[in-house]
Amino acid sequence: MKIPISKPFFGEEEKKAIQEPLETGWVVQGPKVNEFEGLFAEYTRSSYALATTSCTTALHLALIALDVQPGDEVIIPPFTWVATANVVEMLGAQPVFVDIELDTFNIDVSKIEASITPRTKVIVPVSLFGVSAPMRPIMDIAKKYHLVVVEDDACATGAWYQGHHAGTLADIGCFSFHPRKAITTGEGGMVVTNSTELAEKIRSLRDHGASKSDLARHLGSRSYLLPEFNVVGYNYRMTDFQGAIGAAQMHRLKWILEQRSRIASRYDRELSDLKWLRTPMTPKGYQHGYQSYVCLFRPEEPSLENVERLSNSRNALMDNLESSGIATRPGTHAVHMLGYYKEKYSISPSDFPNAYLADHLTITLPLYAQMSEDEQDYVIERLKSYIPQV
Repeated sequence: MKIPISKPFFGEEEKKAIQEPLETGWVVQGPKVNEFEGLFAEYTRSSYALATTSCTTALHLALIALDVQPGDEVIIPPFTWVATANVVEMLGAQPVFVDIELDTFNIDVSKIEASITPRTKVIVPVSLFGVSAPMRPIMDIAKKYHLVVVEDDACATGAWYQGHHAGTLADIGCFSFHPRKAITTGEGGMVVTNSTELAEKIRSLRDHGASKSDLARHLGSRSYLLPEFNVVGYNYRMTDFQGAIGAAQMHRLKWILEQRSRIASRYDRELSDLKWLRTPMTPKGYQHGYQSYVCLFRPEEPSLENVERLSNSRNALMDNLESSGIATRPGTHAVHMLGYYKEKYSISPSDFPNAYLADHLTITLPLYAQMSEDEQDYVIERLKSYIPQV
């Protein structure tokens, strides 16, 4: 049996949806992207949703719209995909890392204020693996220091926090539709905001700086007139092929999230006796979106002193599962230990210990909406029969 880490779900609806751009000839950003944006805004209860080519470009546009300049500082957690830091570097600003909490893998709010300087401009919390970052205290800190907040919600479609969807308490939220996410457009992203001013800036910036989109121009009078270009922009537009798939995926999002939650709950029950494996936690007042099912390998209390030994044991477990046809992954990586950032900022593992522990000890189990009980039973059986060697 071969079990992948993740698998997107497509049906006849997606096949039919993608035919429409082929038939109409409107294949660039147009009516299907507009439909997808409307459905996503409605689901997240956002005033505006703006599709992009990826979450990376969504984050890039968000920071540009907030006028992040060379020399500015942007606070981010070190346990996240490298794109969170890369977009800061792209603008000549400096990422300032703040360690995570090991229970949720999200930024440790208690450590944020100590990292704020006169150069700090933005806080970028990451809502990782389907658990929202603790946004209310983060927004309180931002208000106190006159900062803005961009939530990296690459993994957070379906994540709720105190009745609010991830991304909607921040000034801007940025989502991903990569194939490992709950819904996918292949590659693709989305910006959500409740600010009319920011929405208009991002709408223009993603489209070369145009004052009017192609769709708006073609639906209005004198469509032959080209728009004004008053700012330097980018080509970060989603295609209508992707928009069509995205709209179809939105119509099945409720089912996808229910399936992922059901499978995660079954893992929770069946793996509860494995004392060496800590399954994902959901804090009170949160709703987990289960973009991934990320566990912590901890046959003993992890520390910087024993992490290398425990990590070797975790890798042996992952080797064992791989040899059985079961794909696993670490949760993500510790950006501060990647070559570019480690060398440029002279960072050591002990500077952000929880991120380092998470980098070395997380293990993601297979989870996808169409995962069968037989497939999950096989994963569970292999885990239950394994005895960690530490």
